Amino acid sequence: MEKEGVQLINIEQVVAKKAPAAYKKIPNFVFNLLKKTIHQDELNHLILTHKDKDGVAFMQAMVEEFKLNLEVVNENNIPDEGKFTFVSNHPLGGLDGICLSAVLGAKYNGRVRYLVNDLLMFIPNLRSIFIPVNKHGAQAKKAADLINTTYASDNQVITFPSGMVSRSTDGKIVDMEWKKSFIQKSIEYQRDIIPVYFEAKNSGMFYSLANLRKKLGIKLNYEMILLPDEMFKNTGNTFRIHFGKPIPWQHFDESKTQKQWAAWVKEIVYNLSK
Repeated sequence: MEKEGVQLINIEQVVAKKAPAAYKKIPNFVFNLLKKTIHQDELNHLILTHKDKDGVAFMQAMVEEFKLNLEVVNENNIPDEGKFTFVSNHPLGGLDGICLSAVLGAKYNGRVRYLVNDLLMFIPNLRSIFIPVNKHGAQAKKAADLINTTYASDNQVITFPSGMVSRSTDGKIVDMEWKKSFIQKSIEYQRDIIPVYFEAKNSGMFYSLANLRKKLGIKLNYEMILLPDEMFKNTGNTFRIHFGKPIPWQHFDESKTQKQWAAWVKEIVYNLSK
């Protein structure tokens, strides 16, 4: 869908492209419900309002639109020069990425790249800084090459190693297992790793639905459809972002497996707020 030459979010087009077989079976009233759930009209209004902004500038505009207050803790741990892999927990699924992009984009003059679920490539204003990772199929060679090119570049890489939004486990909001790829790529491309803890959470409704889904044995993460609504619920909030000291890539030797190193970095991240 386009308006005034600007490509907008269209849930029907997204489903038709990503799941054509399912698209044919979904009635119109379901799509209308989905549009309201994901705040399609509100999101498209934001895209149109800031149609001339791209990448980090768009992210910074979203921080202002959602009236967010960002408190950066230990900002001195962010070096002025060098190339790094910033790894963070993923408590929100939307605003956390926006805020990190705004903070680090300002620090590095827009030289940031985000490894994201390829579904987010439907947001036109962010394609310049988003690097797609296909979470719903085999990684295409073109996408894999793009990831390698990103790590080889002078851009700062930002990633959420869990690959999914934090869930509530035993009353605590924590990420699932961190994937080892950020360790592998940081070693390969000689990038020091900077741990980041993003202090925030979604509503109880989000976590309740996620836990109910797991109890029912449903594999499809249907609670993800609520993430845009969670973003709007967090309007006006204050988020505290903790930065740890850079970890030299040489530290990740053969004393642990890369999977174990990933878990080790995850533990460091969660200790940053203590």
